[in-house]
Amino acid sequence: MRAQASVMHLDLDAFYASVEQRDKPSLRGRPVVVGGISGRGVVSTASYEARVFGVRSAMSTREARALCGHAAFLYPRFPAYKKVSEQVFGILRDLSPLVEPLSLDEAFVDLAAADLPDLEVETVTATAARIRAEVAEVTGGLTASVGLASSKFIAKIASDLDKPDGLVVVAPGTELDLLRPMNVKVIPGVGPATTERLRRAGIHTVADLEQVSVEELVRLVGKSHGTNLYKLARAQDDRLVEPERETKSVSVESTYETDLTDRPLMEQILTRQATEVAGRLKKSGLSGRTITIKVRLYDFTTINRSATLPAPTDQAGAIARLARTLLGELFTAGETAGGVRLLGVGVSGLADWIQEDLFGEDAEEEPEPELTLPEPVRRPTWAAGMDVVHAEMGRGWVWGSGRGVVTVRFETAETPAGPVRSYPVDDPDLQPYSET
Repeated sequence: MRAQASVMHLDLDAFYASVEQRDKPSLRGRPVVVGGISGRGVVSTASYEARVFGVRSAMSTREARALCGHAAFLYPRFPAYKKVSEQVFGILRDLSPLVEPLSLDEAFVDLAAADLPDLEVETVTATAARIRAEVAEVTGGLTASVGLASSKFIAKIASDLDKPDGLVVVAPGTELDLLRPMNVKVIPGVGPATTERLRRAGIHTVADLEQVSVEELVRLVGKSHGTNLYKLARAQDDRLVEPERETKSVSVESTYETDLTDRPLMEQILTRQATEVAGRLKKSGLSGRTITIKVRLYDFTTINRSATLPAPTDQAGAIARLARTLLGELFTAGETAGGVRLLGVGVSGLADWIQEDLFGEDAEEEPEPELTLPEPVRRPTWAAGMDVVHAEMGRGWVWGSGRGVVTVRFETAETPAGPVRSYPVDDPDLQPYSET
């Protein structure tokens, strides 16, 4: 830990949903859910109005509709989110050269590298307040919650304590007072499985965890995870704020309308995905050593399995073979018995060189059986929430579509809530709209 609270974590509040409410005046103050809105969809972000009803990220859209059926359910508009993200990160990089993005809507900032007169609590607090005001001004009213602390771990916890639109400073020396009463789930990497193992051992809070030896934690959850838990339970975190300017991984994943249970079919899907990943790697002049498969089960439990090659590759055959091996291990363990709703392949540990003969010169991809692959769930042509423009009515967004009709509300961020009109889906006067 540092001697000053010089690590800032900024998190834009309910980011996707907030952008939608900003750009769609009729949705302001209403519950908004952004994500995959089909029966197989998953919530990406819920507005605070929707969270009151229990809707949360990673929940199935079906469950979200049951909890808050009157919400506006919208597909994501990533170009709009990326534009706002670039505005916010521009503000952060003007403050400090050391900005570490975690996603489009959150980042760490090293204030020790900023041009500040000192790093006293009063100075960093005033700086954070100024940044939050600049974010609101530049983004048209979006709010950000900020945590300031002596480490990345504590700063991230602090930013979540007073959401939305909060600013929490953890003064140096008070980190353990903050942590000890908290549930162990506050520690990164403590998911449902680890929480259950700790619960069975009588460990519920960080204070409980602090009393456990590193040897016992290693026995409970493994060497790497156990050692990390031991350190974080004592607020020991010396990680640097590291700007990330390069791609860390390349991946492809798809959700399917019907749960997958057939192993040959799933292997064929992984092979197809591996081919797409390999194509992206080659196009970027990259290769990777670590192959990961992502499997989301029928009950939304997500399993990731990885293996590392001795040298980096960009070959579809090498990626596919290892992905199929990882899937086979899950089948052997019986972990896919209930059905799989999402399947994906990723490559990380990227490099700009390739071991040409990793599997030998004569390594050929084994012919795959001829199978009819299921089509993944796809966004409809007129997706709810997408931007459109009509020759007579001007700009608006898709309210909904079906049975040959698309319904549009005509409004923008700069107008009052506008009228609603319906058109045939093939109306030549109605077109998708893009600012680029």
